[in-house]
Amino acid sequence: MFSNKKLAVAVSGAVLSMACQFALADSTTDIVDALVSKGVLTEEEGKLISKGHETKKKAEGTVGFKDGFKFSSGDGKSNISVNGRIQADYRSFNEAGFASTSPPADASSGANFADTFDIRRSYLTAKGTFRNTSFEATLNAGAVKYYWLEYAFLPADKLNVRLGQFKTPMGLEVQTSSRFNDMTERDFTASLTDSINKGVMVHGVPMTGTTYQFMVSNGGLTYEEGETKTELGNYKEGKAYTGRLTANVAEIVGNKDAILHFGASYGVNPDLPTYAASSMKIRTNGRGIAFFSPDALTNPRVERMGLETVLATGPYKLAAEYNNMEITESDAKAVDIDAYYINASWMLTGENYSQVYKQGLMGGRMSPKNNFSGLDGGGWGAWELGVRFSSFDAADVTLATAGYTKKADSYTVGLKWITDPNTRFLLNYINTDFDTPINGGYGSIARTYKSESAINFRAQFDF
Repeated sequence: MFSNKKLAVAVSGAVLSMACQFALADSTTDIVDALVSKGVLTEEEGKLISKGHETKKKAEGTVGFKDGFKFSSGDGKSNISVNGRIQADYRSFNEAGFASTSPPADASSGANFADTFDIRRSYLTAKGTFRNTSFEATLNAGAVKYYWLEYAFLPADKLNVRLGQFKTPMGLEVQTSSRFNDMTERDFTASLTDSINKGVMVHGVPMTGTTYQFMVSNGGLTYEEGETKTELGNYKEGKAYTGRLTANVAEIVGNKDAILHFGASYGVNPDLPTYAASSMKIRTNGRGIAFFSPDALTNPRVERMGLETVLATGPYKLAAEYNNMEITESDAKAVDIDAYYINASWMLTGENYSQVYKQGLMGGRMSPKNNFSGLDGGGWGAWELGVRFSSFDAADVTLATAGYTKKADSYTVGLKWITDPNTRFLLNYINTDFDTPINGGYGSIARTYKSESAINFRAQFDF
């Protein structure tokens, strides 16, 4: 924490110092103009001084704020920026889904069903480019989240090599930043990836409208594991191999107002260590109770396969994704876990979805036609209505205990208000139905649930 504070102080000092320098430089021009107007300097002398000032200013570079504090070199080949995001959430759960007709009088059901305020994410990022080399370092509440170094071997993003800790190239939902996801929380398909991991990746844009990614990483079974995964030895610690290809047909044919995106992913962890029971837990889309956890897995081989699509024209968008995880233990029959979602969205205020699509991702800030300008102003920002159905099926898997279920279906209705490109508010209602009642009891309270209902609210600012 002490080192993080020193880093924050150093960054802040650099920002203020550079800002002051450029403020003084701009005031020099005003002084020259004033001296010319008063006859102290001739126009020729004023132009000569101003020209020298402008040349020096260009050589020193520029500083400004646009979606983050950004410093650029005079030749435009190097830059560094400081960015951040904060997501403040509130979650509320309705316990109407008791499996029994006479639930206990005590309504307490533990932290997973707690109505709570939460800081979901608080990121501070430093990133930049120095000619052909790029980097990023991101902290989340003081802990390192992403860190990578990348070198561009060919121009126009055709061949880049990245080394560090970052997202594995598996699926659309995980690859898309949480800043720009359709709903407050990702769906079930995201739970079948290892999300963030350490390794090396080759990626690029071979031709307009297409992308490729291939990564070799430490591997891992769970969604969270990759952030802390390190190799403990050479026994049952094989590397993971993951790849993703995408094509946007609309971009290929030159249609700038539509998205016809198709993608496919494949990954294999050929040699993983043994996992104890309950090592892999999957929660509801409302970030509530953990409803699924497999029994112990002995030296599993894990294969992942994913398909994705985004179809959009103007203010209408349809997105769908399917992920499959096949787990094969030593001398045992392979079992499958399947998950998919279908998401329909409508920009009620008419903004075009194609403005936020870039290189295989819905990864940009939506700019409202009119930013919100206060209750007495004329702008009301951008409004979006969305619905999502998500399904999870692990019928072949042996559960860790009888308190979990193998199947679940989730329905989400969401309303999003984008006041300006950097600020948005999301309100979601999420209902999850369990195939068999799950154990939601805590301590001495024995309780089973057949469903979960939640309301999630998020206030987000990013720069």
